[in-house]
Amino acid sequence: MTDQRPLITLITGADKGLGFETAKGVGAAGHHVLVGARHAEKGAAAVATLRDLGITADAVQLDVTDHAQIVAAADWIRAQFGYLSVLINNAGIAVDHHQPASQLALDLARQDMAVNYFGLVDVTQVMLPLLKATHRAKIVNVTSNMGSLGLATDPTSQFYHVNSLGYQASKAAANFATITFAKELASTGITVNSVNPGWTATGFGGRDVTQAAPAGMQDVATGAAQIIKMALDDSGATGTFTENAGPLPW
Repeated sequence: MTDQRPLITLITGADKGLGFETAKGVGAAGHHVLVGARHAEKGAAAVATLRDLGITADAVQLDVTDHAQIVAAADWIRAQFGYLSVLINNAGIAVDHHQPASQLALDLARQDMAVNYFGLVDVTQVMLPLLKATHRAKIVNVTSNMGSLGLATDPTSQFYHVNSLGYQASKAAANFATITFAKELASTGITVNSVNPGWTATGFGGRDVTQAAPAGMQDVATGAAQIIKMALDDSGATGTFTENAGPLPW
């Protein structure tokens, strides 16, 4: 049976950059967007812009490292809608800066893990009852090609000589979460997939989104394209790791 209710999509870290561009894309496709943002005022500003574009949206204060706030967000979604159609785990940080692994401060690695892995898992676990309350829900995890063990161990890959242990380990862990949740939820109809957006001209990527992307860096619309595609995908594909160009090695 097809669920005829409106599609409700929660995106973490959606007040700017890739998250906001993803909100525009799924919102334009008819989803009601829940803009997850650590700062309430930034979430409200993003929602105002989305509404000006004709997209239905609400702001949800959501720091993915704050379990109580995640639970409160889920309670609010349950009270307002009763279910969730799509969860896009987009919030992420990179606080280590290519130091040799032997010199990386563990506190920096812990910060990467707290958001990129533990935050992703916590949000997913708390939101699962809401996802199970609708038909064929989707989870899209925004990870990175820098978390690919296959690329990191391939001498011909551009990532072979990259040193960013905290960030890379956190994204590899996020990819493993995708695999594990995909297997566990296969019988429920909930799909779980990882997406690499690529090096994108956002504040996270180290560039102002209003500036032209330099050589090798893509614009934010290109970066969000595969995330949006997987959020809208009804093929039933699950347990995949993809980018705009196609599948990636785990």
